[in-house]
Amino acid sequence: MTAASSPSVAMLGTLPPLRALSSYCVELTEALAPLISLRFLSFKAIYPSFLYPGGALEDDTDNWAPGHPNLTINRNLTWYNPFSWIIAGMSRVDLIHAQWWSLPLFPIYLVVLGIFRLRGKTIVITVHNVVSHEKSSWYTFVSDLLYRLGHHFIVHSHRNHDQLIQHHHLAPEKITIIPHGPLEHFNTGSLSPQTARQRLGLPVNTPLVLLFGAIRPYKGIDTALQALSLVKQSLPDVHLLIAGKAWMDWKPFQDFIERHDLGGQIVTHLDFVPSAQVATYFLAADLVILPYHHFDSQSGVGAAALAFSKPMIVTDTGGLPELVQDSRWVVPPGNAVELSKAMTSCLQDRMVLRQMAEQSDKI
Repeated sequence: MTAASSPSVAMLGTLPPLRALSSYCVELTEALAPLISLRFLSFKAIYPSFLYPGGALEDDTDNWAPGHPNLTINRNLTWYNPFSWIIAGMSRVDLIHAQWWSLPLFPIYLVVLGIFRLRGKTIVITVHNVVSHEKSSWYTFVSDLLYRLGHHFIVHSHRNHDQLIQHHHLAPEKITIIPHGPLEHFNTGSLSPQTARQRLGLPVNTPLVLLFGAIRPYKGIDTALQALSLVKQSLPDVHLLIAGKAWMDWKPFQDFIERHDLGGQIVTHLDFVPSAQVATYFLAADLVILPYHHFDSQSGVGAAALAFSKPMIVTDTGGLPELVQDSRWVVPPGNAVELSKAMTSCLQDRMVLRQMAEQSDKI
């Protein structure tokens, strides 16, 4: 099917220089643009600043440059201008594919998708967070309203499929599971691990574990620190790199680090990591951990790790177990002892790390 003979499609989401879901949307846009006529409805201003901590709304340094003739990008949506919502809803296309993940966007999505529905257009919604990270009942309520407008739904994991039926009573035949896939968009670097570490000011020849992404209560930072204090007993030169913006008070974690004399093992980069620098962090790491306490989605961090074929240890929550092939690398949430055993087991054996990397490359 060529773009000329296929239905015209609008995509509702975010693209660079915005952060949000832009890395995912770039991957999807690049896959679809050669096949269909695609109009991307992105944002000029996505959230009011008071909803997010300092810097959260700053533009990324992503240098993605769209260039496909089938692709048109409109960056006109703003959270404060309902007329921009109405104009987006009047887009002359056959179908709209909306990326849904964030409660503050509900009024915009309700208007845009509502207009498409009134116009008799097909609406497909990819649900990135069936349950919000903060377990918000409001998110569940407004999502239920939004889903009444949709004709078909896409999720990234079997668990999300079951949750969508359980929480929103959608018919199974209206839901399709499509794996998230690696975020190859980040894999633009060709640095050696040694060079990557030098750029980050890290030791070159020590085991390095990466905990990447925004620091939130559900991310399990406390479990990671407790596990590291145990791993240190067997691997005194182990290092943990924590990279991401802190959306919560860091002081309790710093107090733990000082009490357990972990200052020599932990390196923190507590700020947003621009897309152009993401590769450096993953190329530097021997192992990526996702020690989340709870998580009902698929992980963008995990998808980035797959793009670099990185070994991963994850917790048994949400879609995280689908990121690894071997159940040895899936541990119970909040269990620092089991996490430390898994970390020690693979960090002590380079052959095991290579096998884990090969498995990541196949997912």
